[in-house]
Amino acid sequence: MSDTTEQTIEDDPIAVRLAKREALIAAGENPYGNAFAYSHHLGDLVVQYAELADGESTEDEVQVAGRVMAKRDQGKLAFLELRDSTADMQLFCRINALGEDEFAKLKDLDVGDWIGVSGTMMRTKRGQLSVSVQSFELLSKSLRPLPEKFHGLADKETRYRQRYIDLVMNPEVKSTFEKRFKIVAAIRRYMEDQGFYEVETPILHPILGGANARPFETHHNALDREYYLRIATELHLKRLIVGGFEKVFEIGRQFRNEGMDPYHNPEFTTMEFYQAFSDLEGMMELTQGVVQAAALASIGTLQVEYQGTAVDLSGTWRRATMIELASAGAGEDVSFERTRDELVSILERNGGHAEAAWGKGKLIAEVFEAVAEEKLIQPTFVTEHPLEVSPLAKKKAGDPNLTERFELFVCGHEYANAFGELNDPVDQAERFRAQVEAKDMGDDEAMGYDDDYVRALEYGMPPAGGCGIGIDRLVMLLTDAPSIRDVLLFPHMRDEARN
Repeated sequence: MSDTTEQTIEDDPIAVRLAKREALIAAGENPYGNAFAYSHHLGDLVVQYAELADGESTEDEVQVAGRVMAKRDQGKLAFLELRDSTADMQLFCRINALGEDEFAKLKDLDVGDWIGVSGTMMRTKRGQLSVSVQSFELLSKSLRPLPEKFHGLADKETRYRQRYIDLVMNPEVKSTFEKRFKIVAAIRRYMEDQGFYEVETPILHPILGGANARPFETHHNALDREYYLRIATELHLKRLIVGGFEKVFEIGRQFRNEGMDPYHNPEFTTMEFYQAFSDLEGMMELTQGVVQAAALASIGTLQVEYQGTAVDLSGTWRRATMIELASAGAGEDVSFERTRDELVSILERNGGHAEAAWGKGKLIAEVFEAVAEEKLIQPTFVTEHPLEVSPLAKKKAGDPNLTERFELFVCGHEYANAFGELNDPVDQAERFRAQVEAKDMGDDEAMGYDDDYVRALEYGMPPAGGCGIGIDRLVMLLTDAPSIRDVLLFPHMRDEARN
């Protein structure tokens, strides 16, 4: 190898590591080793040896495995920092214990390499709990050096795009996702404890339904037809209520072909649940129970701080109708007693814009969104939504303009949406037809006519309550995350710029 080539390699850290990899292979060693039977996680050792005195050594043998996060060479001594999934720990390495050849190999390790270690527990005179290394093996050679300044990058897109390194370099990010996993597990346990069955329904739908949203479309080759990625699990879950299941839920991905912002991602996770013979009261009780169980499991308290705002998840949450809140926010009556023109004027005075196809119900909902939504900081169930914006909800007794529906708002954002489920097939068919008409008038978020779902209702669905909870937003609330991208392991990103 020429001097120029050697200099080029030394100037390129990836080339240096590739050369080490080639040298290992040439020497008959595997840079990407085999399974390693560790005896302890580092976090367990931290607890187990918390009382070990400074300068004290033991004969207690341990096997640990992890990633090298730092290294320091002091002649016949070397200190490595090892990280596993639970904690970091110092490795105390001596040439006398390892022998010259193995010690040289150890010093040739790079930060980022994965290793397995056998040794004994000790604490240095300076008080550092350590493993005194007797032997080690390389489990995976890292070819790229870990970044020195990945924390706090102004360009957070790099962190989202390279989540694997974000998790390595930023412990708080890993903590956020550990809380997410606990939240989902707690929700599942809570629902099962309430007697619900977890079910799985199709992701590919032949008809757009269950919500108002723009879909993703795909082609099924064998059937030679177009399908939609589901925008909700609702209609299939209610078919199961028709079939005789009393309590069902599904935790799963939904897909909506819409914009991205701090509270929206094209694919997201919800938990939808349906209970025969229940109503909105039952859904409020379950929704509150789910959220409180998730909070206690992930952060151990019902007192939450979200982006500097204190939120109290305890007690019984507030309930208010949409018309009450819209009227209070607008400072005047916002109801079906007003003419359509009056409602249009109210909306426009408050910064909104009315579409020609909107009736009074949609206008009331838009006024609520403009004047009241962002003021709902503490948990609030907003009830009695207009029929026009609730095509799957049962009409409110005594007022056909309104429905048995609530949305849960916290910190100005929606976290759950629940219905007293519509179980009249004739009424449902009429509403589907209205949705088709809206689609024909240019509403690309309107549902299609689901003839099979109407047929299912014609066989009879008992009165039921149903609710959907946004898991991602709930995780944001409980981890104080400002963006949905902070709680998605792999959020959708624009294409990476290439030089």
